[in-house]
Amino acid sequence: MSDHLNFHFTVDGDNFVSAGQASVQVKKNLRELGLSPDVIRKVSIAMYEGEINMVIHAHGGTADVNVYEDRIEIILDDEGPGIKDVELALQEGYSTASDSVRSLGFGAGMGLPNMKRYSDDMRIDTTVGVGTKITMTIRL
Repeated sequence: MSDHLNFHFTVDGDNFVSAGQASVQVKKNLRELGLSPDVIRKVSIAMYEGEINMVIHAHGGTADVNVYEDRIEIILDDEGPGIKDVELALQEGYSTASDSVRSLGFGAGMGLPNMKRYSDDMRIDTTVGVGTKITMTIRL
């Protein structure tokens, strides 16, 4: 028997119609598991922000949500342009989103700050020109 549950999703890049579907499904899955509303809220927000960032900046990627007895790990992996300046990207309001993305109501520069705010731990592994892997942990 596995030591955790895994929910795997492919995030469709540049598709704002389906953006957020993975985070909605994770929310349903966590409710079915009987997790607390506070944990579900944190996971849902962190997951949604990451998913939207992959659509906006990385032309999609994969999202894995691993549920352990003591924590939930969200792993977002893409082959996008990478993050040139992580410290700057973590500042509220900083965004490299295009004007067309902003006109849709996205790209306000709160994605990474909210991901950090709603997770207990967040690691960003990024290489410019190769991609980004973000691992967020929410303790149960």
